[in-house]
Amino acid sequence: MAKQEYLDDVHVRILRVTEDLRAIQRELNCAAMQAPSDPELMELLTQLPELESLDVLKIALDQMRHFLWFYVQVMTSGAEAEERPHPAGAKKPVSLIENYNHATDAALLRYFADAKNRKPN
Repeated sequence: MAKQEYLDDVHVRILRVTEDLRAIQRELNCAAMQAPSDPELMELLTQLPELESLDVLKIALDQMRHFLWFYVQVMTSGAEAEERPHPAGAKKPVSLIENYNHATDAALLRYFADAKNRKPN
């Protein structure tokens, strides 16, 4: 049950982060629409701390996008192979290279998961 609770917590966090990102996008969109007619707002939005903050967010989102693409590839590659029909119920033989690829993918996934606390590049 602990694993299910962990997955539930991850799901809730994903929903919360997704909602936060949408709120950030709405606020930035409003600021971008108001800035051309408001010189003070334009000056605030183009100051170094604001630009650095946006750059950090952009880098983190880019890394997450790459990681999620990889994660989905790793997690669905085995499921897709199992879903394919095999003649007369025979199991599909797995080659040494396929096992190596899946082991490499899993190791890389563990590396990314372990590195979650490191700073973005």
